[in-house]
Amino acid sequence: MADPSSYRPKPGQIPDSPGVYKFRDEHGRVIYVGKAKSLRQRLSSYFQDLANLHPRTRTMVTTAAAVEWTVVSTEVEALQLEYSWIKEFDPRFNVKYRDDKSYPSLAVTLNEEFPRVQVMRGAKKKGVRYFGPYGHAWAIRETVDLMLRVFPVRTCSAGVFKRSAQIGRPCLLGYIGKCSAPCVGRVTAEEHRQLAEEFCDFMAGRTGTYLRRLEQRMHEAAEEMEYEKAARLRDDIGALKRAMEKNAVVLADATDADLIAVAEDELEAAVQIFHVRGGRVRGQRGWVTDKVEAVDTAGLVEHALQQLYGEESGDAVPKEVLVPAVPDPAEPVTEWLTGRRGSRVDLRIPQRGDKKDLMETVQRNAQQALALHKTKRASDLTTRSRALEEIAEALGLDSAPLRVECFDISHLQGDDVVASMVVFEDGLPRKSEYRRFQIKSFAGQDDVRSMHEVVSRRFRRYLHEKQKTGEWEEEATEAAGSAEPVGATGATGATGATGATGATGAAVTPETVGSPETVGSPEATEAAGATESAGATESAGAAGAAGAAGDTEPAGTPGSTEPAGTPVATEPAEAAGPTGATAPAGQDADGPAPGPSGPLDEEGRPKRFAYPPQLVVVDGGKPQVAAAKRALDELGVDDVAVCGLAKRLEEVWLPDEDDPVVLPRSSEGLYLLQRVRDEAHRFAITYQRSKRAKSMKAGPLDTVPGLGDSRKQALLKHFGSVKRLRAATVEQICEVPGVGRKTAETVAAALAGAAPAAPAVNTATGEIIEDEAAGAASSNGGTRP
Repeated sequence: MADPSSYRPKPGQIPDSPGVYKFRDEHGRVIYVGKAKSLRQRLSSYFQDLANLHPRTRTMVTTAAAVEWTVVSTEVEALQLEYSWIKEFDPRFNVKYRDDKSYPSLAVTLNEEFPRVQVMRGAKKKGVRYFGPYGHAWAIRETVDLMLRVFPVRTCSAGVFKRSAQIGRPCLLGYIGKCSAPCVGRVTAEEHRQLAEEFCDFMAGRTGTYLRRLEQRMHEAAEEMEYEKAARLRDDIGALKRAMEKNAVVLADATDADLIAVAEDELEAAVQIFHVRGGRVRGQRGWVTDKVEAVDTAGLVEHALQQLYGEESGDAVPKEVLVPAVPDPAEPVTEWLTGRRGSRVDLRIPQRGDKKDLMETVQRNAQQALALHKTKRASDLTTRSRALEEIAEALGLDSAPLRVECFDISHLQGDDVVASMVVFEDGLPRKSEYRRFQIKSFAGQDDVRSMHEVVSRRFRRYLHEKQKTGEWEEEATEAAGSAEPVGATGATGATGATGATGATGAAVTPETVGSPETVGSPEATEAAGATESAGATESAGAAGAAGAAGDTEPAGTPGSTEPAGTPVATEPAEAAGPTGATAPAGQDADGPAPGPSGPLDEEGRPKRFAYPPQLVVVDGGKPQVAAAKRALDELGVDDVAVCGLAKRLEEVWLPDEDDPVVLPRSSEGLYLLQRVRDEAHRFAITYQRSKRAKSMKAGPLDTVPGLGDSRKQALLKHFGSVKRLRAATVEQICEVPGVGRKTAETVAAALAGAAPAAPAVNTATGEIIEDEAAGAASSNGGTRP
């Protein structure tokens, strides 16, 4: 625990002007971000007698080791910078609202030639009109089904639309009158867009115009004795009225407003938001958060406003925002909201009438949400705490393992060997810190060597991060001579130390274990993988091939560049990867940067592998556990426990123990270990399958260095097939836009060295399919091998 006086700024250093400040801990991580009208007054309040501080504030200032600030011109700029820093650094002592689920919205894709009505979740896209959010997707579908009678807008996917256009026949909705069938030309693109805009106007609350128009047309049809048409219009009016009834009128003056209510106790707070458009409740959402900082209701409201409108602009920010307490001062927040909307926004507390009554309804929803959350969390916290305590007791740990990392190996009969690392904190998965490894230094089935490789690489990066903060040199001295380098023969042992073949006693240094290395391009990496043989089965954790080269990627980054791993002085060719390509700018040797919730670098920004776990779990038995323990010993890491979970009898194996630890089948600790192991297995096998799928699509053009997807498609489109491209001269290849002479020579040489593909055969007719036909298919998903 740090003494705040040790990093207190000297008198006169802090300016008396608006600004944003951030506290960092001893590792340089940003732990709190705040703003102030006067930096001098606000920061001075943190350095008073600790007994006078709020308990949460006291914890924050004793955790911190440094304070920094940035001066801005106005309080509005301070508000904007505070929001940006909270989003970037993810400080642990700041209140952060997180949705308890992903709310669906009704979306109209006005950015397409033929706009489509659909249910959407997640981040908003440019050019798409959104309505909601709604509590349930079925509520959106019921509303859309009623409105399609009057506004028959396209709802089909791009594939269905394209297929209907090809066969000249609409889908079922086109036949029953719930789609205007623009796919077959029943309406033009302009007419269909007008329908979509009318649909949006009705959803935005401008309903009277359309109802009056339909009623007039119904009366005209009745006067002309077109009773069937009049009955159809009558039914359309009824459908629209039923759709309107689903959103009852709550404000008679057709107000556009958002109502925010907060329910809180000493530890947590729940926020509920009602979105009112045209006087009707169009959407609702809610958040629950831990009160990790000393904050009152007005502060919670300010954080909610930042979360709600930080990424919004235009009409997404309503004219009125009704809150239970106005932030102090209110002017910067109001000015910020006005800037987001582009016109004046009224931020106030409702005092009387319908708005106050509706605010009370929102408040009751917030109270119920908090009560429900506390009931669920109490049960969940008790279970997770018991599970962690059981694990600590069974493994003989001094304290409960609050951070657990699990490693698993996955491959297909020794090919495409990959590994995964999943992270659980407080018994819950932390997906932003998941990592994926690729192991390629040798082929074969050696699960033990694979596990040793992956654990070594993970903790070498941890030691490298510690070295940056000056915490590693002493431990490195103690660990000197304990590592055994890998020679050119590929003998098992430490992969962290480098040196001549057969050298022993090499000291582990951060330069040899954590420096950036050259990597292979993803195209070459994937093309090198073997395809799945008939009847082959998948294996994850049963066997593997490992080596000094590989890559890691954070969760949720499919298709990202896949660097190849650890450099070994005696194996320069392997370290360079198949093509000798280097890592893209902005990435290090272990993959692209993680999201904002991961570990942070010396600037407080996200980085990898900075936090050590209290427990490492490996998927396997005694050999895998021994390999992981040996990797830690070679690196001098002695404060991390290791265990393995064997699948056969769910036994827990410990290093240097002849007999396993058997936990009761009803044990919460065993259940948590199984969850961690299964999640690592899922993550590894998903990555392995994705790599195998890519390798199966690989073809001759995929092996050409520097040739991306765009130019591959341009070549295939120009020549029609790989066969014609192979027969073309360099001059003819240069005629393709974007292809220079050097690239053309490379393409020609690669295709000349590749064996021609066997002709494709239609198994139904026995007919040989010409390469010209196959070339078109190749341009959409890789070339045919």
